[in-house]
Amino acid sequence: MKTALLGAGHIGQTIARLLHGSGDYQVTVIDQNAAALARLAAEGIEGRLADSADSQALAAALRGQDSVVNALPYHLATRAAQAAKAAGCHYFDLTEDIAATREIKRLAAGASTAFMPQCGLAPGFIGIVAHHLARSFDSLHDVKMRVGALPAFPTNALKYNLTWSVDGLINEYCHPCEAIHDGRAIEALPLEGLEHFSLDGTEYEAFNTSGGLGTLCETLQGQVRNLDYKTVRYPGHRDLMVMLLDDLQLKNDQQTLKDIMRRSMPATMQDLVLVFVTVSGMRDGSLLQEVFARKIFAERDGAAPRSAIQITTAAGVCAALDLFREGKLPQAGFIRQEQVKLPDFLANRFGQAYQQSRQVESIG
Repeated sequence: MKTALLGAGHIGQTIARLLHGSGDYQVTVIDQNAAALARLAAEGIEGRLADSADSQALAAALRGQDSVVNALPYHLATRAAQAAKAAGCHYFDLTEDIAATREIKRLAAGASTAFMPQCGLAPGFIGIVAHHLARSFDSLHDVKMRVGALPAFPTNALKYNLTWSVDGLINEYCHPCEAIHDGRAIEALPLEGLEHFSLDGTEYEAFNTSGGLGTLCETLQGQVRNLDYKTVRYPGHRDLMVMLLDDLQLKNDQQTLKDIMRRSMPATMQDLVLVFVTVSGMRDGSLLQEVFARKIFAERDGAAPRSAIQITTAAGVCAALDLFREGKLPQAGFIRQEQVKLPDFLANRFGQAYQQSRQVESIG
């Protein structure tokens, strides 16, 4: 399958290597960073220098491709999807942005090609897990989804290092959060709903952030009493972000906050991803709870070390594309993450990255 990959950042490079290494994808990476393309070219991965923010340049780059995988910042998602539709390409992305997803869904209506956004970790894999567990109940009470991409060795006051896009991080901290409360769809405030828990002897906090639910609110509307998604951090992180965003009003000057974070907060490849979902409801007349919990760690060995967020995010979109290529997903229109069957995902050669992680046996 001829596949155009938009973006040669950390996640994009991982996606490119996975797809190229499989032997089933002829990958062309499109980016404006010549140095990043040169690194991939040294590994035999084709690149094309183009500005993805330029609609005409993007349209030209997509001609003749079968599919597009978008690993660009969230604010370019709609433009990339429009270009994919114009070029007659199937479209996959990693966006967590709710507005972009709604626009992509509109573009997909009646299309002869497939549009599958939100193929990363959260949204993405977390929704596949939650829907799988939910289907095993006769009636649903509560669905709780928790995900954290965390430094393995936190050293600063925020107890955080940059592991992925700063744009995406601030976006999810500043926009309303979809949820279902007492059977009714609501919009919750970001950074609210603070809770604390322990996992494997480590203390964490979790709070509302935007986008992680994907399309589950719409899918489970009328079927579940409570549904929510929260981001996991180390204790104290949320209060400091409230101070920066609300007290100092940097939510109204997000570019300054992003500049500060990029300048003063080191990135790290030594991270871990924490995933857990709890679903409760009635089954055969009894109130029961099912739990899915995983920890995924960075891979430090080998010529190209990979962070946990690179592993999990790239695995999500590569598995989605692979399952689509194998005919295990609809071949046209809008595809929701929850249309992926969890056993199919975990059995997939790319999705196996989650199987090879460590299962957590207890949550306190």
